[in-house]
Amino acid sequence: MIHFVGAGPGAADLITLRGKTLLEQADCIIYAGSLVNPELLKYAKQDCAIYNSASMTLEEVLQVMEQMEEDGRTTVRLHTGDPSIYGAIREQMDQLADRGIAFDIVPGVSSFCAAAAAVQAEYTLPGVSQSVIITRMEGRTPVPQRQRIADYAAHGATMVIFLSASLTAQLQDELLAGGYQADTPAAIVYKASWPEEQAYHCTVGTLAQTAAEKGISKTALILVGQFLAHAYERSRLYDPSFSHAYRQAVQKEDPAEAE
Repeated sequence: MIHFVGAGPGAADLITLRGKTLLEQADCIIYAGSLVNPELLKYAKQDCAIYNSASMTLEEVLQVMEQMEEDGRTTVRLHTGDPSIYGAIREQMDQLADRGIAFDIVPGVSSFCAAAAAVQAEYTLPGVSQSVIITRMEGRTPVPQRQRIADYAAHGATMVIFLSASLTAQLQDELLAGGYQADTPAAIVYKASWPEEQAYHCTVGTLAQTAAEKGISKTALILVGQFLAHAYERSRLYDPSFSHAYRQAVQKEDPAEAE
């Protein structure tokens, strides 16, 4: 059995209980060494075979999986964050399905969640933004037409930008071209949840300058939107004047009737 496991954003104790249990039981762990915290490997049993996929091709990864399956052993494929976001798992799953090898997926805490925690912010605020766009700059991996940064920036929604810390000058240009104002709040979160985590607040207009000054060129998420500002509407969920299935609204007393 192959288990695709989300390692979480970085901190070893942010893996799920199910993910940790599978690491402890695995006969083989194939982990994304360039991104996964090696502290997680301490959960592995003593005789576990461990492979760093940073230096492996897809074919080599599949070869290990197939051999382990033939030997009746359990494999954990450990991906950073949640495997469904920029995890390149679809191509692995399709190949395993073609070979008749069973697999499952254990979700993990994505780094975009850890980034919000780092800046102590909420992505979805009443009257500000009710949508979160997760995207990336176009680099060696092409971006489909109408899915570029400028296209999404036109919505004015909250944006979380992955895999773009080395392209902040181009990213800044795209955000401005798409419609964000230069004074729109932004933040660069380096290695969210890791011991060396750093969060730098800036604006869209100072994004590239901030990244250069702080020496950030990789392993960082870029957050953009008015959710980083202070103005927002109070949520109706806990408003005493708002009724829902679990609570009736508190009726305000009419001053005239009180007299």
